[in-house]
Amino acid sequence: MPSETLWEIAKAEVEKKRSHGSEGNGAEIGEKSVFFIGSKNGGKTTIILRCLDRDEPAKPTLALEYTYGRRTKGHNTPKDIAHFWELGGGTSLLDLISIPITCDTLRTFSIVLVLDLSKPNDLWPTMENLLQATKSHIDRVILKLGKMNSKAASEVRQKMWSGMQKDHPDFDPEKRKVICKTLRFVAHYYGASLMFTSKSEALLLKMRGVINQLAFGVDKSKSICVDQNKPLFITAGLDSLCQIGSPPVPDSDIGKLQAHSPMELWKKVYEKLFPPKNISTLKAIQDPARDPQYAESEVDEMRVQKDQELEQYKRSSSKTWKQIELDS
Repeated sequence: MPSETLWEIAKAEVEKKRSHGSEGNGAEIGEKSVFFIGSKNGGKTTIILRCLDRDEPAKPTLALEYTYGRRTKGHNTPKDIAHFWELGGGTSLLDLISIPITCDTLRTFSIVLVLDLSKPNDLWPTMENLLQATKSHIDRVILKLGKMNSKAASEVRQKMWSGMQKDHPDFDPEKRKVICKTLRFVAHYYGASLMFTSKSEALLLKMRGVINQLAFGVDKSKSICVDQNKPLFITAGLDSLCQIGSPPVPDSDIGKLQAHSPMELWKKVYEKLFPPKNISTLKAIQDPARDPQYAESEVDEMRVQKDQELEQYKRSSSKTWKQIELDS
């Protein structure tokens, strides 16, 4: 009998590893993905670089960017791999959400939402648009996964949760109270962790610990801080609706706010104090090639020249077709 080819041996080895990986009750997978979304210029790249111990300046994110990190659990053991995805452009490139979130990655996927609290009027629209777009795509992926593996789809629905990152600017007490309680409610609603972070080394270390938990499965922190006068730090599952309380508005005014769900009620309370700006101001330039932050004089001049040549070609082609129609 002919001996096995190298390709057949490799294929058998892969199938063997897959069969061993599927045995037991959900063995830990060595690869995880973390997807950073959020406010434009909100600090997503800085957080990723800090978690990967990369001492380099953060550059503006163009569309969707990818990097990875590796971590060794112990001596003579394979390294775990964490895939880091980052969506640029704030809420202008929502279609790209579908690229990193697939049926293959969903079961080991985490979402980190980064919001810029120095722009509180943009906070809710940015958060709502990104979360709705992400949830809609995940629902489609789960539906597709359910057709292939109903048990896996059911497990994803039960375990799915988000991570959230926030900054902590200096607001007056009443405004800070509304922001803190609102974000606590949203985080609890989505089963998420909530962190306020800044350039403080202590806060960066806490933030790094949570990201490592998402990326490499290290032990989850049990510390908690719910004091609105300090940077909030609440790990998923440690908060409750009783601790959060009702929306910070007089009881007499709550009845006047017509809302069909708790989320809508909190939205109305928040937007009463921080009315959103025109939605057009939240959208970045759709074509990154025309974004001033990526300007390059030589490239841009050539782009203008080629655009002019294209317009001339279109006009000449149109005249040619008209002449053909007249001749016929």
